Amino acid sequence: MARAENADVIDRFEEFYRDYYRNEIGELAQKYPNEQRSLYVNWSDLYRYDPDLADDVVAQPEQMRDYAEEALRLYDLPVDVKLGGAHVRIVNLGETTEIRGIRSRHHSRLISVQGMIRKATSVRPKIEEAAFECQRCGTLTRIPQAAGDFQEPHECQGCERQGPFQINFDQSEFVDSQKLRVQESPEGLSGGETPESIDVHIEDDLTGQVTPGDHVRVTGVLHLEQQGSEREKSPVFDIYMNGWSVQVEDEEFEEMEITDEDKKDIVELSNDPDIYEKMVGSMAPSIYGYEQEKLAIMLQLFSGVTKHLPDGSRLRGDLHVLLIGDPGTGKSMLLQYVRNLAPRSVYTSGKGSSAAGLTAAAVRDDFGEGQQWSLEAGALVLADRGIAAVDELDKMRSEDQSAMHQALEQQEISVSKAGINATLKSRCSLLGAANPIHGRFDEYEAMAEQIDLDPPLISRFDLIFTVTDQPDEEEDRRLAEHIIETNYTGELNTHRTETTTSNVTKAEVENVSEDVEPVIDTELLRKYVAYAKRNCFPTMNEEAKTAIRDFYVDLRLEGQGEDNAIPITARKLEGLVRLAEASARVRLSDTVEKDDAERVIEIVQSSLEDVGIDPETGELDADIVEAGTSKSQRDRIKNMKGIIRELQDEYDEGAPIEEVLDRAEEAGTERSKADHEIQKLKDKGDIYEPTNDHLRIV
Repeated sequence: MARAENADVIDRFEEFYRDYYRNEIGELAQKYPNEQRSLYVNWSDLYRYDPDLADDVVAQPEQMRDYAEEALRLYDLPVDVKLGGAHVRIVNLGETTEIRGIRSRHHSRLISVQGMIRKATSVRPKIEEAAFECQRCGTLTRIPQAAGDFQEPHECQGCERQGPFQINFDQSEFVDSQKLRVQESPEGLSGGETPESIDVHIEDDLTGQVTPGDHVRVTGVLHLEQQGSEREKSPVFDIYMNGWSVQVEDEEFEEMEITDEDKKDIVELSNDPDIYEKMVGSMAPSIYGYEQEKLAIMLQLFSGVTKHLPDGSRLRGDLHVLLIGDPGTGKSMLLQYVRNLAPRSVYTSGKGSSAAGLTAAAVRDDFGEGQQWSLEAGALVLADRGIAAVDELDKMRSEDQSAMHQALEQQEISVSKAGINATLKSRCSLLGAANPIHGRFDEYEAMAEQIDLDPPLISRFDLIFTVTDQPDEEEDRRLAEHIIETNYTGELNTHRTETTTSNVTKAEVENVSEDVEPVIDTELLRKYVAYAKRNCFPTMNEEAKTAIRDFYVDLRLEGQGEDNAIPITARKLEGLVRLAEASARVRLSDTVEKDDAERVIEIVQSSLEDVGIDPETGELDADIVEAGTSKSQRDRIKNMKGIIRELQDEYDEGAPIEEVLDRAEEAGTERSKADHEIQKLKDKGDIYEPTNDHLRIV
């Protein structure tokens, strides 16, 4: 009777394949076994064909998979191929179970979970059927190896002695295996909850497909594993999953699926003469203003071209942007918006991040086989080929900031920890936000002195914008209207979705949401960026080269002469090239034209004027950003030290402060500035006070 039932189930699967998966099975037959080894079956197709059969697959997955694979083997193929070892893998299960929502009732059922890959072991061969050779008589004994302990034969079937046995590797059957740790995404957590994780065992063609940082949906069977040791077994069990399918949900820009319909929309959009305005209008429309900053962030999404030179060296194409501004100006909201827009993006806050958390940490645990040291990727590695948004950069400790230097310029992270020497890739763009030293900009103090970041880190940013909050009646009225309208839209939408008796119509919500709706639909924008990054590798025409070269050379000319500051360095020139390439990609153009060059020169000039102007001379000085001190400041320090050195020889107790200030004033330095420099030299430890109001150089 049972056999007839089994045959009936197999027949139903065969019929289902004929009705729904004829083409897919034909494709599998052509590519089996080297290119493809599995037939992916959408659960909703199975449910449409036979709801009872679909429910049985969820309730008794292991048994039903055997029937499904048997039906695949019996399927009449037009070509002479046997799908003996092909798998049937179920995808898109009807409902997703939260990792923290897994309970004992899910045991041995097919479930689907979503999350991010935190760790993945290397792919290793696992024995499925071991062939043991008796060392006395040579008889082979085959023993299938199920999950759990390794099973050896009790006695030889030939000479009936108890061994010794040796595994014959040629006659044994192996399969690739890998273990993943999937951690739930933090979006759905309520306060105080730590993200939970589950280990997933995968085999054969699923292995080696995903890396830490990928957002995945895993479908598989839930199993239990007893805690405790061999002697003291615990009544509490651990859970793990045997993975049937692993789908990457948040792939890199380059891997996004773009249909012919999407392609048509993208090309049509690229021909729009207002494409740049539309791009700006699609970047965080709920935040008012900041056109230039939004355009810069948009260019960061498109990024320049990563260049590989014939000698093997690599020039980065990713752009780094830093926003420094007064509180309440919407910097964090911009960062959050970009994080939702770009796949493979990571958002972190400087205060809560350590050097290891940003780069890589060496941890010791029993993930894999036995206790061992392994590297756990940090935020900048997880954001590889995406965007890392780091808020509150200024709140990070200085040594943690220095851990980012190599990641930003060379785009890799070298680690030497716990006997592991490794180089990890961090090919990401960094979008940073920071507050000035005093929390708010002081218009009477030099901009550069108000940025509490290490000069080597600041110099690695292609663009730095300062966002100041100045009262302006007309501008404030527009901003107030925008914020109130945005909130009103949110109120109407929430009222409509949350209140059962709501009389707000969808049309009313759409009517007021025009201002806060992105001009280009978010999904289409993501595909647009992906298409551009995949297909456009622009090269500069002569006009663009000339425009950028002239801008750079003309600015450098201002720095000629002994007393002049250097206004711009070669680092900014590389940034200009990257920005111009990104600007061409926005139009899906293969050529960087003069317009692109002029557009980015304007952005760079405004960025330089924001932070690179020496308030004393009113001229651009690259050292403000690159070295942390302007030329006029360095000259002043040199003069101050010279004055103190002269005076300390004339007085036994050291140079009197009043006398130093008088001499500085005679040399043309204001008393307040001279006093400020003395204080800074004291803080650095360059000078000290042997007695009250007297100074000596260390």
